[in-house]
Amino acid sequence: MSDDEAARHRAKMEKRKAVQDAEVAGKTIEKGLLVVHTGPGKGKSTAAFGLMLRALGRGWRVGVVQYIKGAWETGERFALERFGDQVAWHTMGEGFTWETQDRERDVAAARAAWTQTEALMADPTIRLLILDELNIALRYDYLPLAEVVEALGRRRPDLHVVVTGRNAKPELIAAADLVTEMGQIKHHFAAGVKAQEGIEF
Repeated sequence: MSDDEAARHRAKMEKRKAVQDAEVAGKTIEKGLLVVHTGPGKGKSTAAFGLMLRALGRGWRVGVVQYIKGAWETGERFALERFGDQVAWHTMGEGFTWETQDRERDVAAARAAWTQTEALMADPTIRLLILDELNIALRYDYLPLAEVVEALGRRRPDLHVVVTGRNAKPELIAAADLVTEMGQIKHHFAAGVKAQEGIEF
């Protein structure tokens, strides 16, 4: 790179930094966020647990309510158990809907999970709450959507909530502060590769 090219690059980056700094300086609001991870791609729960790890690193107390997944032995649960009382983990689901094949049982499990969710939302020591696969429970009308959205909307001002699962309802998306849609471009399952320990669970 010539001296002229280096100088042009430096001038370009200085302008970009000034714009970026001004934009960051204009963001002054601090609040608990309602975050939604949805879409057909892999990684919704994985991203939520990555965020949880970041919060734990900051000394926060965090909560998890799993709405659909049953008593799986997952790597993330084993890892997070090492944090002791800093993590409140509640697996309330009984497995995928095609496995239970019992709507009344699924609805009862979802209601119990929502009761646990309300208790954690009311706990002032919880700073981040992951509602894993809540979107699935809402998709199948296991819970009253309006009640859930209203309760999430009146959460404590400092409480961050992450909701995961495919097919997020439009009403939840509208209420959220941040929505990320995971797209599926390519998935190894389609090539016959099974779910693997350490990757899927």
